[in-house]
Amino acid sequence: MSESTTITRQEFDSSRFAKNMTRLAQEWHVLVAEIARHQTPDTLVESEREMSQVGKAFGEMVTRLAQDPATLIDMQYEYYQRWMGVWEDSMQRFLGQPPEERKQAPAPRRDRRFSDPAWSENVYFDFLKQTYLMTAGWLQEMVQRTDDEMDPQTARKVHFYMRQFIDAMSPSNFLFTNPEVLKATIESHGENLVRGLRHLREDYLQGDGKLSIRMTDTKAFKFGENIATTPGKVVYQNALMQLLQYTPSTTTVHATPLLLIPAWINKYYIFDMQAENSYVKWLVDQGYTVFVISWVNPDESLAEKTFEDYLMEGPLAALGAIEAITGQAQTACVGYCLGGTLLSITLAWLHAKGQADRVASATYLTTMIDFSEPGELGVFIDEEQIAALEARMNAKGYLDGRDMAVTFNMLRANDLIWSFVVNNYLLGKEPFPFDLLFWNSDSTRMPAKMHSFYLRNMYNENRLMNPGSLTIGGVPIDLRKIKTPTYLLSTREDHIAPWRSTFAATKLYSGPVTFTLAASGHIAGVINPPAKQKYSYWTNGISAKDTPESWLQHAKETPGSWWPHWDAWQQAYAGNRVPARIPGKPGHSPIEDAPGRYVKVR
Repeated sequence: MSESTTITRQEFDSSRFAKNMTRLAQEWHVLVAEIARHQTPDTLVESEREMSQVGKAFGEMVTRLAQDPATLIDMQYEYYQRWMGVWEDSMQRFLGQPPEERKQAPAPRRDRRFSDPAWSENVYFDFLKQTYLMTAGWLQEMVQRTDDEMDPQTARKVHFYMRQFIDAMSPSNFLFTNPEVLKATIESHGENLVRGLRHLREDYLQGDGKLSIRMTDTKAFKFGENIATTPGKVVYQNALMQLLQYTPSTTTVHATPLLLIPAWINKYYIFDMQAENSYVKWLVDQGYTVFVISWVNPDESLAEKTFEDYLMEGPLAALGAIEAITGQAQTACVGYCLGGTLLSITLAWLHAKGQADRVASATYLTTMIDFSEPGELGVFIDEEQIAALEARMNAKGYLDGRDMAVTFNMLRANDLIWSFVVNNYLLGKEPFPFDLLFWNSDSTRMPAKMHSFYLRNMYNENRLMNPGSLTIGGVPIDLRKIKTPTYLLSTREDHIAPWRSTFAATKLYSGPVTFTLAASGHIAGVINPPAKQKYSYWTNGISAKDTPESWLQHAKETPGSWWPHWDAWQQAYAGNRVPARIPGKPGHSPIEDAPGRYVKVR
């Protein structure tokens, strides 16, 4: 080890270490007993089904490789050459050759897993790192060589599962191959491992038989105190949502009220985290009368709720309440992710009903409309997996929110799974209090009927792109007829709604369309307050011939947040200034203070 990871023999207390190993064994026996207690035939069947998916995917890849033995031999020889290069390089380092004279070191990578200096300074750990990175690259190349021989869905699965395997096998994830963990084990005489195993058991129990990795200190946040803090009132509610109206911070406001429609797979307060990064507070400070839908966290009593119910009792009910409260016939709408998909359906429904003028403008934040290229989420969407998921949902009446959370976390496993495995279980540390990760862990359940409809009609059959093939409440949905002025925001590193897929909506609507691409990902790229002066965004006009690549090639990059750019666009649809509106009015008296009861249900 390097000097930064060594400890003298005199500082190490072997008796303390032995006692901690005894405690570790005791904790392990308790954990094993808990795992055995939670094992049921259903959990075993589910595990077997999941492994079957992995096995089928890799089996198809192996079959394709076996049909081309020459390529397989070439790849094995190539791996041998690369491995020998790493070995020779490490031996030269061991013999004292300076790093700058190394002959075949793999290209350096910026990777937080290997940020400890020992990964570069110590020959042993450097060899582990270089071997791992080299092997990971080789495995990914092997998968790529079979792409053309497999159907797209199978190829997508093979890529995804291979990356999960590669990420899991990182030497940073194991005690004896992680210098930081070894150092912590020596310095604490093994107490870090005892704490880590205790954390593991607590997370397993918290997940009721499924490991629920804590990403943050959930006790550090309290609604209305240090999260979801913008003042406001609940002014309307039904079985599926509460409608919040926020207290103005300016003496006058824009006449056109603003409705935020979040996805119902997470809580609404992504819009209203803390004061310094609250989208809601910023909008209120710009003089908007802001309303937001706070979806219920459904249980089995709402199992029969349909997608149509979410339309009728969500945006349509909210628009009716907002008009009654403000007296304004038009509302500007902002939909986030799945909330944006619902917004597009709402607009098509209103147009078919002759009510299109009820919405002054529509803003879509990282929203999928064309699901033909859903990115890695498509790994989980095919007939076999949907049928199995429906069986599980029908047994309970809903999809457990933790199942959805695990799916999304797997898309960024190093950041959202393995980093916490190392921190919580190997280093034995408590997770750091972080508002965004608190929100990310606060997932919601999905009613069985609604979620099945969504998966089948959007992801599996892509009916939104086939005008009239999707019917909601007896109304054929045709997005091409939407003439509402539209602002589309996508994010360049989005792993949930890939921006090249969301770009397809620029050619779908009939009205004027503005497309903006923000830096960063699905969350950080959207919730990016101007005061932070982070990231950037790209703007450009839209033409019928544009592809995502050609649009970006000629786009203008502007440093900072996209929020002011949207505000300048929205001014044309915001109306004149009127006296500020206090939440509620006779007939819609406030029910309770924001953030309301629905958001607190876990």
